[in-house]
Amino acid sequence: MARMHSGKKGKAGSKKPLKKEKPTWIRYKPKEIELLIVKLSKEGKTSSEIGIILRDIYGVPDVKLILEKPITKILAEKQLLKELPEDLIALMKRAVFINKHLERNHSDMTAKRGLQLTDSKIKRLIKYYKKAGKIPVDWKYDPSKLKMYTE
Repeated sequence: MARMHSGKKGKAGSKKPLKKEKPTWIRYKPKEIELLIVKLSKEGKTSSEIGIILRDIYGVPDVKLILEKPITKILAEKQLLKELPEDLIALMKRAVFINKHLERNHSDMTAKRGLQLTDSKIKRLIKYYKKAGKIPVDWKYDPSKLKMYTE
């Protein structure tokens, strides 16, 4: 798959195993894994952080294989999802950091271009999430109020 703002292909990254069967060596039962997900979410972890913790500490290779639903669906059932999706919040945090950098370094044109690209990604994601119904249709993106969403 090609990168969004460059002509490069970008094939690096981890690959999931081709077999889509439940591993037999896992010591945790599905109910225990669900309770772990809820506990970690209440500690303030995002869904991707929860997946990494389950993989690295608890030895759960793929939650979706075991529970037959992703972490975000489990959090949605328990009403533990945040108002905005995680990837949108991450992009907003990046925009805040770039803005802070530009306040200190006015002539950094590369950072200015990075901010433009990040803003366009944010706007594209907001458009998608409004169509998908994950955020309200009347929700507005205001770059001057970014810090409010990222804290």
